[in-house]
Amino acid sequence: MDSTSAGRGHRLRPLRFFLAFSALVWGVSWIGVFLPWPAAVDALQGLGARDLPADPMLDYWLRMASAACGLVGLLYGLTAWNPGRHVAMLPCLGRLMLVEGGVLLFHGARLELPPFPFVADVAACFVGGGGILCSLGNRRSEPGGGTASP
Repeated sequence: MDSTSAGRGHRLRPLRFFLAFSALVWGVSWIGVFLPWPAAVDALQGLGARDLPADPMLDYWLRMASAACGLVGLLYGLTAWNPGRHVAMLPCLGRLMLVEGGVLLFHGARLELPPFPFVADVAACFVGGGGILCSLGNRRSEPGGGTASP
């Protein structure tokens, strides 16, 4: 590996970190796909949910939402693996995290949710999205930098 490649890899570390962090934030949702319904209810109640009836549609929606969020996590993971291959979508992925954080903040406040896990979810979205965008901004400010060649 030449010094140019080593330097570029070093500068990509923050971007990869925030992409991997975002992959983990979204990817944890895979748990909901595989938990049996009683265990899923226990987990959700541990996060602040009230009583949940044994309802086939709720079970189905949990699996659907968990898989969708998990697939988003997979997308972030793939971009963390090789950001240069997915450079065009990196700004969109950063903004997606910020928009999600805004949606969670708005509705969490509207519903007067307790701080846990609401504040942690919002913070994770803002840290992940802001970190991705800041990492891209740093690349643009470098001589010969820019997002065209991470």
